[in-house]
Amino acid sequence: MKATLKSLRETKANPAVSIFVKTHREHPANEKDPIALKNQLKVAGDRLNKEYDKQTATTILEGIHAKIDELNHNYNLDTLAIFASTDDVQVVRMPIDTTERVVISDSFATRDLVRDMASAVHFYAVVITRNMARLIEASNDRVVAEFQPEDDKQNNMENIPFPIDNNGLYMTSDGGSDRSSNNESSHLKEFFNQVDKSVQELWGEHKLPLVIVGDAKNIGYYKEVCDRPDNIIATVSNVTNLDDGSAQHIIDSVQESVEEYRSSLHTEAMGEIDKARGASMLQTDLQEVYRSAFQGAGETLYVRRWYIQPAKIDEKAQSLTPVDDASGEGVTDDAIGVIIEHVMHNGGDVIFLPEEIMGEDQPIALVTRY
Repeated sequence: MKATLKSLRETKANPAVSIFVKTHREHPANEKDPIALKNQLKVAGDRLNKEYDKQTATTILEGIHAKIDELNHNYNLDTLAIFASTDDVQVVRMPIDTTERVVISDSFATRDLVRDMASAVHFYAVVITRNMARLIEASNDRVVAEFQPEDDKQNNMENIPFPIDNNGLYMTSDGGSDRSSNNESSHLKEFFNQVDKSVQELWGEHKLPLVIVGDAKNIGYYKEVCDRPDNIIATVSNVTNLDDGSAQHIIDSVQESVEEYRSSLHTEAMGEIDKARGASMLQTDLQEVYRSAFQGAGETLYVRRWYIQPAKIDEKAQSLTPVDDASGEGVTDDAIGVIIEHVMHNGGDVIFLPEEIMGEDQPIALVTRY
């Protein structure tokens, strides 16, 4: 998702069409989704035909329909986003809420998505029992997907695709059966090592942190044999129905640990801010923050969640002047979004912090590279 958003942020097109539709994960609620999509497409079509020439409008609309005609709404998440130009169309399912709308500009409307994605804890839940292993991708308290053998992500895997059955728990090398406790622990460790190899192969593409879910003994075995124990942000040993519980049940059950991890990130962030302040590598003045972000000097940007500031921006002068009226002529309604985009475009990180940590007196802070 991060790579997709980065590509979309960097795309310039005229027009760049962004369409956002609220969708539903489950039947029968998702029966309404094709109608909602059709309504937003009509809005987009009417605007394109009114504001652009016929060839441009037709090219974009035909490209959109070529993509969505094969769309299976049974796989919907919470938002369906369509980003279209005359050259390309991308359809993205996202586990976040958004306002239904059509935006037509010279760049795609990604700022809200960047904020939501940057403030989310995006992780894999590795669910292990003595019989099987499951892998669930989640964002905060929402399931993105549970991995299935037919998923594109698992095509051409070198290791075993999820879910993984433990077919050889009691089997000995000669095909016999051995249920002794020593051999059971040895077989379980071998099984969890196989599971971890599959996790690491999938992890290598997205590098999401891991939450290991199972009973205490199996979690211990897994941690003994896994290749990257530093990737584990939490272990949860009190979840029920591990083999057959729904993915959402699993993710609901690990939320306390996810929130503890989020709190640890907040504590770590405040420590990094204090460290940068002591090294004279911290900027909190909005004008200075903008200039450093524009010049590519931003290492990590810390922003109070939901902080928005309208401003007049002059890129030539590298200046930003805050204003009160977002509707004024020449005013950028979300100057913080512009700063965020500059930091991310230049390879920096963006971290959103709650209001109780970053208050009104310091809603933004930039740690510089030098």
